[in-house]
Amino acid sequence: MKNRLKVLRAERDLSQAGLGEKLDVSRQTVNALETGRYDPSLPLAFKIARLFGLTIEEIFQDGDNNEKDL
Repeated sequence: MKNRLKVLRAERDLSQAGLGEKLDVSRQTVNALETGRYDPSLPLAFKIARLFGLTIEEIFQDGDNNEKDL
């Protein structure tokens, strides 16, 4: 799953550890999210969206990104 997490975090001058603290997850989890090795649970995705004031869809995108097939 592609996401804009790294860019959003950098725009707010947050470290991975700092973002992890705000989300109650480890720095390693933030790194795994940013690199696409880990997809967030739905509750975590909502928490991230609320933190950045965006919708989940504005942050996370399906890797296929083939919405016309839906």
